[in-house]
Amino acid sequence: MSADEFKAQGNKHFAAKQFEQAIEQFTKAIDVSEAPNHVLYLNRSACYASLKNFDQALKDAQKCAEINPAWAKGYSRVGAAHYGLGNLDDARKAYTKALELEPTNAMAKSGLDAVESAEQSRNQAPDMGLGKIFSDPNLITKLRSNPKTSALMNDPELVNKVLQLQANPQAGMSTMLSDPRMMTIMAALMGIDLSMGDPDAAGSSDEPKPESKPEPKAEPKAEPKAEPKAESKAEPKAAPKAEPKAETEDVEMEDSSKAEADALKAEANALYKQRKFDEAIAQYNKAWDLHKDITYLNNRAAAEYEKGDYDAAIATCELAIDEGRELRVDYKVLAKSFARIGNSYLKKDDLDAAAKYFDKSLTEHRTPDVLTKLRQTQREIKIKEANLYINPEKAEEARLEGKEYFTKGDWPKAVAAYTEMVKRAPQDARGYSNRAAALAKLMSFPDAVTDCNKAIELDPTFIRAYIRKANAQLAMREYSLVLDTLTTAREKDQELNAGKNLQEIDQLYNKALSQRFLAIEGETPEETMERVSRDPEIVAILQDPVMQGILGQARENPAALQDHMKNPAISKKINTLIAAGVIRTR
Repeated sequence: MSADEFKAQGNKHFAAKQFEQAIEQFTKAIDVSEAPNHVLYLNRSACYASLKNFDQALKDAQKCAEINPAWAKGYSRVGAAHYGLGNLDDARKAYTKALELEPTNAMAKSGLDAVESAEQSRNQAPDMGLGKIFSDPNLITKLRSNPKTSALMNDPELVNKVLQLQANPQAGMSTMLSDPRMMTIMAALMGIDLSMGDPDAAGSSDEPKPESKPEPKAEPKAEPKAEPKAESKAEPKAAPKAEPKAETEDVEMEDSSKAEADALKAEANALYKQRKFDEAIAQYNKAWDLHKDITYLNNRAAAEYEKGDYDAAIATCELAIDEGRELRVDYKVLAKSFARIGNSYLKKDDLDAAAKYFDKSLTEHRTPDVLTKLRQTQREIKIKEANLYINPEKAEEARLEGKEYFTKGDWPKAVAAYTEMVKRAPQDARGYSNRAAALAKLMSFPDAVTDCNKAIELDPTFIRAYIRKANAQLAMREYSLVLDTLTTAREKDQELNAGKNLQEIDQLYNKALSQRFLAIEGETPEETMERVSRDPEIVAILQDPVMQGILGQARENPAALQDHMKNPAISKKINTLIAAGVIRTR
């Protein structure tokens, strides 16, 4: 058997108050676990505590906290064990640690209150035995599970009275005498072992709304049955031994049906791993019928999803969400349900619905995985919408419209028309190149360069795109980039068009060179030359050993320079030096 199966058996024994057998099963689960499981130690600690074996309960609780130091329940269980042993200081520290990790931890809150009450009672006068009776840190939980008092605990006002009496038993006598319901609670506490209460009676605690205040028959004769003599002597050195409720992470043992349902879930999980989805679904259904735990529905939906029945998975998750709202389950559980609905819609190729439910999942609980799926889905939606918009005929209409506006000098409308062309034909480089020309007229040169780059990406042989890019770069005075762009354009034009556009390219190239080193207004020729000599590119060329050799050779034989100009790289550098006035041609 697996660890989960042993654990399920342990839970079942626990529900039946068979604590020795439960300990045996949890021990087997611990032995076969591949890695230490903090939940198993917590559950076994709860069993030991129910048997009042607080020494062993403490060891297991400490092991739980060691394995998972970030889990509040482990420290709550440590506190309960210390409390049972009478170690109030250690109990206080453990409960405080639990509340630091989880401020809403009910067990830690009630346990800390019980510790404070016990500490106060050590120095107080006798309280007619109320101190010991009401000192149990799990008092409210046990009253909820007792068939005689479970209905009474649905009244928040009455619960508050019990807590006040628990905190200060001496001040509670008037409350006991004035409220017959308190006398019923007192009689139940005096005559019944609450730790062995009917497990089936606990189900009422799950009701989402409190019931109206019941008026049970008081048991006035139970009052004299108190044990004043036994409690008349103060016990300053020992706190009353607690009998903490055994808590489990995934199994709250409020009734036996929960244990049976978890056993069915374990069977279903095993079938799921074997890909026997129909059998697994049947077991999950049985578990859900026995006990309303949203985990069973989420697991059923997972099986339906893997089976390929996405509509069924969606319906099951919607049921889980509705039921979960009523049961006030953890938001993380609801987030899983929403996420699985999103995944199901992805399989159905309904991207809009998938994105909607991924977003709902993130609203409940933000996880990186779901966030990534949402962003991917949103990108796919945009791509799909763009693909649906593609229409070559409409693109051509937009191109002609843009050309007409461009000719008239209406640059904004030309940009709008070419944008429509880009949307209708995103793989046509002409749309980006034409829009770049219109953007340049509007002096939006960076955007023009971006469009030219896209056009070149789509069609590396599109010479016009290179030329338009160079013009935009020249307008931004990015002279070095202009030269690089035109050098590439010259190579492509010679290779593909037999130099058809060389004249235009060279003119633009020379223009860039001349503008680069033009004298600034008010600058003397000497100042201009000084500025040019500090230009990083000029410095790099003059420091190049190869160029030093070529320039030395040119001084002796100027005609030799023409031979070097046949090399494009050398030609670029020489032309740069000529434009800068470093080399004079006359």
